[in-house]
Amino acid sequence: MNKIHQFIAVLGLVLVSLVGCGFEPRAGGDANPARVAEMQQTLRDLWVGHIFWVRHVVSNIATNEPEERDAAEKEVVENTKQIASTITPFYGEAASEKLYRLLDTNIGAVREYSEATAAGNKQQQDAALAHLASNADEIGDFLSHLNPYLHKDIVQGLIATHGAHHVLQINQYKAKEYAPLGATWPMMRQHVYVIADTLTTALVKQFPSKFS
Repeated sequence: MNKIHQFIAVLGLVLVSLVGCGFEPRAGGDANPARVAEMQQTLRDLWVGHIFWVRHVVSNIATNEPEERDAAEKEVVENTKQIASTITPFYGEAASEKLYRLLDTNIGAVREYSEATAAGNKQQQDAALAHLASNADEIGDFLSHLNPYLHKDIVQGLIATHGAHHVLQINQYKAKEYAPLGATWPMMRQHVYVIADTLTTALVKQFPSKFS
């Protein structure tokens, strides 16, 4: 488990360095820095909400608490809709709905892995990991076609690492490794900040007038 944790941490650092070269959040052209900061904070808050509620879902799967899980699942759905809606002013409803479906599929794969882990089903775990990998590719392809400043390989890497963080967290819940869980959360939070900042910067570069 420690080797997995170290691998994800190193991969995350590599992605941060790559993204930082060309995707540092900043205003460009006619963009108002205050508007840019507002968008950045909105996306950061939504993505932190995502990992918060998904964590509650997987922890309730691990402890077999269906009522609490159902409540968390509803929050996950609402949060996912909110994340997807942030691109509506730029790309329209159809693109927003597509992003929602892709994010929902990502969460479904995380849920699938969590349930397989709780049941000790290695075959289903492997299937869930394959679903996470293909979904990361699909999200990278979708966003890179929407925005020329979102390079597919970087987006794919960010989403793949994000999925790996969920997998690590699920494995830690299964093994009752509660001390490492405490270290996993800030790593996940920092990574979704990178996702949010990458999206923000790409939107500002493509649509500076919308941030004036």
